[in-house]
Amino acid sequence: MSSEVFSYESLVHAVAGAVGSVTAMTVFFPLDTARLRLQVDEKRKAKSTPAILAEIVKEEGLLAPYRGWFPVICSLCCSNFVYFYCFHSLKASWLRGQKSAPGSDLLIGIAAGIVNVLVTTPLWVVNTRLKLQGANFRNADIRPTSYTGILDAFVEIVRGEGVGALWNGTFPSLLLVLNPAVQFMIYEGLKRQLRRGAHTELSSVEVFLIGAVAKAVATTITYPLQTIQSILRFGQLKETTDKSQLLTSLRTIKCLLINRVRKYGVLGLFKGLEAKLLQTVLTAALMFLLYEKIANSTFRVMGLNKSVYNRR
Repeated sequence: MSSEVFSYESLVHAVAGAVGSVTAMTVFFPLDTARLRLQVDEKRKAKSTPAILAEIVKEEGLLAPYRGWFPVICSLCCSNFVYFYCFHSLKASWLRGQKSAPGSDLLIGIAAGIVNVLVTTPLWVVNTRLKLQGANFRNADIRPTSYTGILDAFVEIVRGEGVGALWNGTFPSLLLVLNPAVQFMIYEGLKRQLRRGAHTELSSVEVFLIGAVAKAVATTITYPLQTIQSILRFGQLKETTDKSQLLTSLRTIKCLLINRVRKYGVLGLFKGLEAKLLQTVLTAALMFLLYEKIANSTFRVMGLNKSVYNRR
């Protein structure tokens, strides 16, 4: 068990996933900026992604679409390292050399997602605050912040809001473990179908396309919860004094969803989906492509190529 959890193979998968995701996010980062503005700034009109980015550049400067890049990249690197490591180490422990199936991929993905959420949520709370700092919001109720960096944001959030604020949005994040779980289930399933039992590498185009399809399905299914997650991480809601944190979280999610629908209709739950799909699908597709290439090259150099393919 321990040899499967603490293995070079899991480490290679984790490093490859982290490097691939950081590179892909850097390329498509402005699209994520447009998505986040549409999610948290309710009074900003929903426009096409290029129009939103043009507004941001005009009002805030040429580099504004890359505001908060460093904390996001740090969070993403840690998050994907944890997720890929947990996913592949749990998969090796569970399957023990047997072929995987969609059901097992989904369960393993959920387990890896839960670990990832509990470990990395504070990083995502901080990077959401930093990314939106200095933005020109249409909603006058949003309070401005003035953090000087990642460490200062950690300190100020703990000092002003308490340690628990670092885990704002944890409950919807736990529900959202279905996103990467569904993504990995579809990705691994499509990969098995394309290989049809042959232990060979997929082409770059095949990897890119199945990565895009997997992420598009997972994102569309879970997008309303992603919007609520962003709002909670931004920390602009009035706190409740309910004794039960679980009931408070459930009530908050329910109220936010209902209010969103009342104000903007059902489509309001999907405000910013175009920007999110454009960003996340392209990012995930490029990430999976880089991940596969890095992992396969490393395994080949280590002389593990054949045995690894038999277990993937």
